[in-house]
Amino acid sequence: MSDRSQAVGVKTYEVRTYGCQMNVHDSERLSGLLEEAGYVRAPEGSDGDADVVVFNTCAVRENADNKLYGNLGHLAPKKARRPGMQIAVGGCLAQKDRDTIVKRAPWVDVVFGTHNIGKLPVLLERARVQEEAQVEIAESLEAFPSTLPTRRESAYAAWVSISVGCNNTCTFCIVPALRGKEKDRRPGDILAEVEALVAEGVSEITLLGQNVNAYGSDIGDREAFSKLLRACGKIEGLERVRFTSPHPRDFTDDVIAAMAETPNVMPQLHMPLQSGSDTVLKAMRRSYRQERYLRIIEKVRAAIPHAAITTDIIVGFPGETEEDFEQTLHVVREARFAQAFTFQYSKRPGTPAATMENQIPKEVVQARYERLVALQEEISWEENKKQVGRTLELMVAEGEGRKDDATHRLSGRAPDNRLVHFTKPEQEVRPGDVVTVEVTYAAPHHLLAEGPVLNVRRTRAGDAWEKRNAAEQAKPAGVLLGLPKVGVPEPLPVVTGGCAVD
Repeated sequence: MSDRSQAVGVKTYEVRTYGCQMNVHDSERLSGLLEEAGYVRAPEGSDGDADVVVFNTCAVRENADNKLYGNLGHLAPKKARRPGMQIAVGGCLAQKDRDTIVKRAPWVDVVFGTHNIGKLPVLLERARVQEEAQVEIAESLEAFPSTLPTRRESAYAAWVSISVGCNNTCTFCIVPALRGKEKDRRPGDILAEVEALVAEGVSEITLLGQNVNAYGSDIGDREAFSKLLRACGKIEGLERVRFTSPHPRDFTDDVIAAMAETPNVMPQLHMPLQSGSDTVLKAMRRSYRQERYLRIIEKVRAAIPHAAITTDIIVGFPGETEEDFEQTLHVVREARFAQAFTFQYSKRPGTPAATMENQIPKEVVQARYERLVALQEEISWEENKKQVGRTLELMVAEGEGRKDDATHRLSGRAPDNRLVHFTKPEQEVRPGDVVTVEVTYAAPHHLLAEGPVLNVRRTRAGDAWEKRNAAEQAKPAGVLLGLPKVGVPEPLPVVTGGCAVD
C-alpha cells in the first residue's frame, strides 16, 4: 500500500482474474463495485499486499482448484500478519464448490457466485461485522451485470455484454451449469450502452456472450443478432465492432449479410470448430457437422474476401481415433484459419466427457497436438504472407508489443484483428489513434510495417486515452470512470466451446 494511501486511511484492493472474457468482464465490475465502496486499486505488483484480495475463478481450466488453493495458501500468512485484511473468492469455481472453499481455506472471508457479483461489498462488510465467513451463492441471475459500476481498463476499446448464460449442453463444458440458461438484454439497453461508450471516446466495442450469435432466443427473435449488428453500424463515431464467441449452429445467412454490409463490423470471425470429425462432434454434443462448418466458412469468405477466421480445436477427446484426428487436419487445411487456439483434452470434473470410456493416452494426445500445431503454424504464416504489400489502417494499441521499446516500434490492430508492429513516427501517436501503414514482413503471429507511417489520424478515442492517463497519474491508485460499464477486450479471442471459456 502506498504511503499516501496509508496517510489518508484509504483501503486498497486487488482483483485476480482467471479464465475467459466473461470473467475479465466480471472483474471490471468487481473493481467498479469496490471503488464505489471507497477502495482504491493496490499498486501493480502488490502480490496480495492489499486490504481486500478478490479471486475471480474459472472452473474450466485444468487444475483450476489446485491453483486457487495454492494461491490462497500463499496469502494465509500475509493475512495473519495484517489485521483486517479480507479475502474473497468468486466466479465459476466458487459457484461449483461453494462451502468446500471455506472448509479447505478457513481464512477466506467471502465466497460468492457468478449470479450475485453485485453483493461483494455487502458480503465483505457483513463478514467484517460478524467476524465469520459469508458464503452466498445465488442460483439465478439477480441483476444483469451491466447495471453495476465498472472500472474500465481502456479508454478506447470496450466490452458490451449482450447476454449471459448458455443453452448448449456440450459434453466437455461445465459453463452452462455454472452460468445458467441464456438471458438476453433488451436491444435498446445494449445500444444505449454503446452510445454512452462512444460519447466517452470509445471507438471499438466487442459484443460479448457465452454464445453471442444465439442472441434473440430469449426474446423470441431469430434475427435479433444481425439486427443488432446493423444498428451498431448506425452509431456515429463507432469505428469498429467485433463479437465473440459465436456457435456454428446459430450462424445464419442474415448474420453473414449484416457483417458484409455494415462498414464498421470488422472482417474478423472467431468460429470454434472443436473437432473436424462428425463422430467426435456428435460425442461432444455439438449440433453441426463438418460439411455445415465448412459451408459457413465458404459463405463468409465469399461475402467478406479479406476476413480473418480463427477457431478453437480440442485434440484427444475421448474416443477420438486417428481417422477422426485426420478429419480435423482436413478441416484445418480447407478452412485455412488465420490462427487456431488448440487444446489438449483433459477431464473437467462435473462434465459428461470426464466419465466417458476410451480416454486417450497422454502421449497420443501430445503427438497429435504437435502435428496440429505444426500444420496451423505453417498455414498462419502462409496467410500472413498474403498481407505483405497491403496498406492497412491500424488502431494503435496499448501494451501489446512486448519488444516495442527495444525496437522503437509501436503496435496496433488491423481491421481483421491481426497484430502489426510499425515504425514509431515523429508525430505523437496515442493509443486509440489510427495510423496508415504498409505491411513489409510477415511472421506466423504478427506483421511488421518497417517503412514510414503513411498517415496519422488523431481521434476522440486518443483524446479519451490522454485524458484518462492524465487522471491516473494524478491519483495514487484506481480511477472509477463510471458509465459506460464495460472493460477492455482481449486482443484476440481465446475461447473454447463457442461459449467464451478457455
